[in-house]
Amino acid sequence: MQAHQDIHEAALVRKITWKIIPFVFILYIISYLDRANIGYAALQMNKELALSAEAFGFISGIFFIGYFLFEVPSNVMLNKFGARRWIARILLSWGVVSVACGFVQSANQLYVLRFLLGVSEAGFFPGIIVYLTYWFRQKELATTVALFTSAIPVSYIIGAPLSTWIMDHVHWFGWSGWRWMLLLEGVPAIVGGLFCYFYLIDRPQDARWLTPAEKDWIAGELERDRQAKPEARHLSTMKTLSNPRVLYLSFIYFVYQCGSLGIGYWMPQIIKGFSDQLSHTQIGLIAMIPYLFATIVMVFWSRSSDQRVERRLHSAIPLAMAALALGSIAHVGNPYLATLLISVSLAGLYAFKSPFWALPTLFLSRETAAVSIAVINSVGNLGGFVGPSLIGYVKGQGYAASTGLMFLAAMLVVAFLMTIFIRIRESAPRADAR
Repeated sequence: MQAHQDIHEAALVRKITWKIIPFVFILYIISYLDRANIGYAALQMNKELALSAEAFGFISGIFFIGYFLFEVPSNVMLNKFGARRWIARILLSWGVVSVACGFVQSANQLYVLRFLLGVSEAGFFPGIIVYLTYWFRQKELATTVALFTSAIPVSYIIGAPLSTWIMDHVHWFGWSGWRWMLLLEGVPAIVGGLFCYFYLIDRPQDARWLTPAEKDWIAGELERDRQAKPEARHLSTMKTLSNPRVLYLSFIYFVYQCGSLGIGYWMPQIIKGFSDQLSHTQIGLIAMIPYLFATIVMVFWSRSSDQRVERRLHSAIPLAMAALALGSIAHVGNPYLATLLISVSLAGLYAFKSPFWALPTLFLSRETAAVSIAVINSVGNLGGFVGPSLIGYVKGQGYAASTGLMFLAAMLVVAFLMTIFIRIRESAPRADAR
């Protein structure tokens, strides 16, 4: 009988996973494609619009100012209107803004649209994370989040060759390739928003593709999860904003994002510095390598976190690995070794994500986690402004980008130490609990 229950349980978890994860995975690919393709556009755009290194760094980072300001309000609205409606709204609005970026004629116009892109996309990531907690138990959460967030490196794997190929080969009506790239890559978000409205189901009890017995099983398991977390508390929005643990995690994520997005946005130009003979398409193909490696490491590391029901060390160790690799890039002149170090640093940065996002659910209720994850993500994503802007400033002052990378590596060491000393009691229902 026990074996039969286990087989039923595994089959149902797979059924839910295949119904939800592929769809949100695709949406997240679109999300990162539309926020990160500005790094590839810079290979042509900076010259055409006469953008300095400082201006490009600001353009890359201002996205996260809008993201920061509207992240928490967006998640409050998600709780009010439901995931299906609100996530569809997010996709439609950011798709329109992404398309509009292809028509800019000046740096100031790009500043405004990148800010509005952050406003439009705010709430998407934490909204999906919270949405997953409505369907999956704590012991599956890191792996589930990893399957979702692996869309980030995959978006670069797809986006790097796709974006650079469009730039090299699509010049219809006399438009520059970078304009067509921004326009064409914005359209899938609009299409995804329409699909989202009709496809997503807010809660298991509303799913027609689940039997009544399956709905009851999910509800029972999620309730056992809730009872197994005696520390979990429900806080008001204002108390969540000032909760010391939430603020502590926010700072860790801020430092992490400085390193992650600092290298992410500037990677095409770092690779371009390897050789003057590289075409845009070749740069895109080289940029795929670190993200392929990061995707594989990310999934295996998250499975390890779930199997051991351990989050703190699984969050901290990748940060140390990323810091060491990122700091070493500054002392390497060989392009092959530099690519290897970039690969290791990105593997560490992406392996950190899934165990980290399981931490807030250990001490907060599911409802409060929606706001807390939004707070952590919004404050943390200010690092997405600081990291790219810092490297842009360093380059603008005549220093090599590697000087900025050294500083980002030092910040990751701080994040590693903070994660090691975090004080959250880790508890989860046993795999055999009934």
